[in-house]
Amino acid sequence: QVQLLESGGGVVQAGDSLTLSCVASGRTIRSFATGWLRQAPGMEREFVAAIKWGGGGTYYSDSVKGRFTISRDNAKDTVYLHMNSLKPEDTAVYYCADQATPVTGGRGFATEWNQYDYWGRGTRVTVPS
Repeated sequence: QVQLLESGGGVVQAGDSLTLSCVASGRTIRSFATGWLRQAPGMEREFVAAIKWGGGGTYYSDSVKGRFTISRDNAKDTVYLHMNSLKPEDTAVYYCADQATPVTGGRGFATEWNQYDYWGRGTRVTVPS
């Protein structure tokens, strides 16, 4: 079973940058992709970005495209979310999640929370308005 541990959250001002990290352990086989999802207070968990294990293909939600960059270091089994130009609406708990196999259609990236197989406990990002 894969364990995921997020870190890097905090309180930042609007316009600032922040990088989140997700370290995986216990992996015995390669997953298809790793994603970041977030959940704001009173809202449902929403997809942010994902990256494939092999080849590094990426996918972003429209709300973060151009501001956030997802990357991975396979040797360290670590995925990063580099967040620039942060806005108050980016305030949320950010979760790292592992997608074992591709979903049908498109490029195979999961965009719904229930399509992911393993989850971290999350790291909180707060951008005061």
